Amino acid sequence: MRENTNIQKHDFLFNMNLSELISMKEIKNSKAKIQFKEELPEILFITSFPERECGIATYSQDLISALNNKFDKSFKITVCPIESKNEKHIYPPEIKNVLDADISNSYLDLANKIEHDNNIKVVLIQHEFGFFANNEDDFIQFLFKIKKPIIIVFHTVLPSPNDILKEKVQQIAEIADSIIVMTKSSKKILINDYDVIKDKITLISHGTHLVPFTDKNELKEKYNLVGRKILATFGLLSSGKSIETTLKALPEIVKNDPLILFLIIGKTHPSLIKQEGEKYRDELLDIVEELNLTGHVKFINQFLPLPELLDYLQLTDIYLFTSKDPNQAVSGTFSYAISSGCPIISTPIPHALELLFENESVIFDFENSEQLALAVNKLMIDESLRKRIILKSLERMASTAWENSAIAHAILFEKIGLFESPINFNLPEIKLDHIKNLTTDFGMIQFSKINKPDIDSGYTLDDNARAMIVLCQHFEITKDENDLKYIYLYFDFIKYCLQSEGYFLNYVDEKENFTEQNNTTNLADSNGRAIWALGYLISLNNILPLRLIIEAEATLEKALSNVYKIHSTRAMAFVIKGLYYNNKTNNSEKNLIIISELANRLVQMFKHEKESNWLWFESYLTYANSLLPEALLCAFIATDNIIFKEVAKDTFDFLLSKTFEGNNIKVISNKGWLKKGEQSNQIGGEQPIDVAYTILTLSKFYSVFKDENYKIKMINSFNWFLGKNHLKQTIYNPCTGGCYDGLEENNVNLNQGAESTVSYLMARLTLEKHNIKEKKQRRESTLSI
Repeated sequence: MRENTNIQKHDFLFNMNLSELISMKEIKNSKAKIQFKEELPEILFITSFPERECGIATYSQDLISALNNKFDKSFKITVCPIESKNEKHIYPPEIKNVLDADISNSYLDLANKIEHDNNIKVVLIQHEFGFFANNEDDFIQFLFKIKKPIIIVFHTVLPSPNDILKEKVQQIAEIADSIIVMTKSSKKILINDYDVIKDKITLISHGTHLVPFTDKNELKEKYNLVGRKILATFGLLSSGKSIETTLKALPEIVKNDPLILFLIIGKTHPSLIKQEGEKYRDELLDIVEELNLTGHVKFINQFLPLPELLDYLQLTDIYLFTSKDPNQAVSGTFSYAISSGCPIISTPIPHALELLFENESVIFDFENSEQLALAVNKLMIDESLRKRIILKSLERMASTAWENSAIAHAILFEKIGLFESPINFNLPEIKLDHIKNLTTDFGMIQFSKINKPDIDSGYTLDDNARAMIVLCQHFEITKDENDLKYIYLYFDFIKYCLQSEGYFLNYVDEKENFTEQNNTTNLADSNGRAIWALGYLISLNNILPLRLIIEAEATLEKALSNVYKIHSTRAMAFVIKGLYYNNKTNNSEKNLIIISELANRLVQMFKHEKESNWLWFESYLTYANSLLPEALLCAFIATDNIIFKEVAKDTFDFLLSKTFEGNNIKVISNKGWLKKGEQSNQIGGEQPIDVAYTILTLSKFYSVFKDENYKIKMINSFNWFLGKNHLKQTIYNPCTGGCYDGLEENNVNLNQGAESTVSYLMARLTLEKHNIKEKKQRRESTLSI
């Protein structure tokens, strides 16, 4: 086995843009030294690629897009398209090399270019036997000539190989540093039938798209399909798709439901066109006419752009996968359909058997039209069964989102030595889409089913108070006047919850009535959160409308009438934070007295519970733990009482010792709190709100103590949302702008409710403000040279 090249880690240097440099030169009238970034390590993808129309081309494009979205500041991806004598295309200028798989010299030329290009650190090859069928020996020799790490992605793994096939696959596997397959079945076949070393194989499922789940009826209206029950299939047409299996089942299906319309979406495969023209499509048209199905079948003879394709799949009532190849390991079309929320009826390819919900109605035998008709009719009648299948399928497919596929590939790049230290996640753009989607004219709805607001869950003061803070954060950074509408709306909700006696109620139903839950739940924390939100709003009195500030000050004054009655630990901490922010612009003796009183209570709690190995306020760690030391640090900033600072640091460092493994965060699980004297062994039950509060606290501690460890932990904590967690899955949904509700032991809770989404945005905006501040400081430091 050849040795891997040792990859040297590159440093990331801060780079000023040209206008900044020119400005600096003018101001200082001195020479400006320009620092250039070192070249990022390059990963070369050898694959079919658009403009070529094939499943692997689309797969590679989607994967590369996901990798770039998450990691393009850590490495660079370049593409070498695979062509043949029948597949010649024009590619964009950035594509410098092409492999003509039918020409022997093309392999040698490419191998030489790879070996002489010092930027290329890893070669990843999307392998399909058809690509190299005319020059298999040249392909293997090509692999031998490359001395850089090679990753092979097997899109097809054939069981029970003959001796020749087995030998060729074994040769490829021996040369490769790592092998990727997409199903458990493929991995098992490689191990058992080809004797490939288990440790060399990585299972990374075919990626799926995150979609916003637009209402089916809206989409049917958009595409003039109102009133129809839609069956659909898509992909490049060829006889292997076995579309005729569905056409022969349709008369029985239509008899059961005359509103059925079967959409056949996709062009004929380009290779098939060159061999036999539209022979297969014409055969299908003949069947449609023969069975009198003209009004129930529609051909969409296009290679649809992704957004339009996902629209069609989302409006589909049942997706039909009818491939007649039992050895087809995976299907991109299958993955697209599941990610779009389609219930699927499929032939038993490995991909289907591993991912579909176990139910006799979703799997049927190859080319068995009778079974297919029975399955369709059963699902069409039983809407609740369709919904259960959709939900189960989405739960299973969540881990295969392209974002998660990108994470899995990046982890593999680390494993083979591309980096000496963990890679950096890109910060997603700031999106308020889902927070606005959850907001009515009255307030923010509490829960969401996937990403659809659940109005039946009603509203809470908690969510609307946090939402107001988020919009204030966003307005502070962007000065976007559209934010004001939402700030006013959430503020009005807070006022709505304030009672004449000076305390807040928390729970409001969909009809805007206070619920009985207010009588059975301790509302102290909710009252504290409202005071925090009001204080934060008031702290922005230099940029927010005066009328809003005056109203907020009056509301806060009323809410403080009962403040000394609050004894809940976290409620007191929220109040301290609120008055700390209020005091930043309204410095008053009253603020300082209340802050000192509540902070002293926290200090006394700490002294009561303190032991040599337990530096905390209570005998257990529960939820929102970091809030407590943050509140004491805020109390120190406001009062200069050194005791508050000392206890804040002792307790926060203790908390970090319990919630970090190295620099990776693992907050206390809601499955069971961590009690004094116990060791945490719970996996799962991690909530976005706890991660967000930790980030807020780390930011505050870094601003006071300037300890780089706090900054590193802040960045790594935010990466928890992006995939740096025990499941290696994204918690933030970049498609909707929402955040999933929790990280469990084996899965992510796909609902995107108010608390999780607001928590994510609170953390993201805190990081944004931190980065803006650091950039400004670097610029000022440079100009002072």
